[in-house]
Amino acid sequence: MREVVIIDGVRSANARAHKSKGWFRNKRADELLTAVYDGLFARNPKVKPDDIEAVFCGTAKQVASTLDIGRLAWLAGGYPEHVAANTICQQCPSGMSALEHAARAIMVGDGDTYIVAGCEDMLAVPMSMGIDFAPRLGVRYAPGALSMGATAEKVAEVYNVEPEDMRKVALYSNQRAAAARDAGKFDNEIIPIEGHDEDGNPIMVKTDQWIRDDISLEGMAKMTSPFKENGKVTAAMSSPLTTGACAMIVMARDKADELGLDYSFKYVRGAMAGNDPTMMGIGPIPAVRKVMERTGMTVDDMDVIELNEAFSSQTLVVLRELGIAQNPPFDKVNLWGGALALGHPLGESGARIIITLMNIMKSEKPDSKYGLATLCGGFGNANALIIEKIK
Repeated sequence: MREVVIIDGVRSANARAHKSKGWFRNKRADELLTAVYDGLFARNPKVKPDDIEAVFCGTAKQVASTLDIGRLAWLAGGYPEHVAANTICQQCPSGMSALEHAARAIMVGDGDTYIVAGCEDMLAVPMSMGIDFAPRLGVRYAPGALSMGATAEKVAEVYNVEPEDMRKVALYSNQRAAAARDAGKFDNEIIPIEGHDEDGNPIMVKTDQWIRDDISLEGMAKMTSPFKENGKVTAAMSSPLTTGACAMIVMARDKADELGLDYSFKYVRGAMAGNDPTMMGIGPIPAVRKVMERTGMTVDDMDVIELNEAFSSQTLVVLRELGIAQNPPFDKVNLWGGALALGHPLGESGARIIITLMNIMKSEKPDSKYGLATLCGGFGNANALIIEKIK
């Protein structure tokens, strides 16, 4: 089968999903996604929109302004009508699923060149919008047990995760994200997009809004759980509501060589997995084990790892159960911070962490060869994916 390479990837900054304070509160999701498409093509002039086989876009909530967002943002941006699009939902791993679908299409010869994207607007399209659970589902699970906060509390309880350790995950996530931001490490992946500050003034949004510069273990220790009486999981240990978009160019390696394109990363393998939806956060455990088994590799072969921090509790359990790490600071996981600091625009995150992973491997860890990206998702979805640095 044909080899698959990732030519480039860019994203918007992640902004708070807040009606008066969010930097992108006056932007529609389609506008963000089109701006990302524009930035990606501007950086890669040899890749023409007319030559794209299809757009695969991950979005967790396909309703209202994010209905078939991959297609409608493409058309609203003036891009060619003949290019197909497929908006994909696997909840939080949706953006990662989009890359896997594109890679498989290239491998079997269905096309040469694809756009892989992810987008979520958690302000205009909140998590609760449009939910209508099948009544039969209640025979297996209590509906309240499927809410994200409840699953995080259950993981913390079942695995006896200590609040102090969870606070340390949040602390280091924010500290590393702030350090990466201040050093300009995200500059290669963030496309500046106009937004508005909290006073309503137009600004160019170039950095992620959620990073907390004043976070402390003492301050977090005073917080209580909004999810459960006397619970362990607080807002500081939870990924915040966020708006953002990202996109990548994915191509057959022989086509990239024909066009004379520069690239550094090859798609190796991906694996989706399912697990108990009332403990959705531990889904990366079976997903990572599955992708390792299929490649004959182990987590020790991975030089850099991006694990989406949906909650501190599941982050710790996943890393401990896979034998990657016990407690922060982690030496090869989320080196530029994770979703607790950067935000988690649901279906966007599965693609975003791959873009960040590539940038870390190129600039922070130039001697690295293999990178792993993985994340859990609502209702027991999970995904894991390996990339290889080849140039």
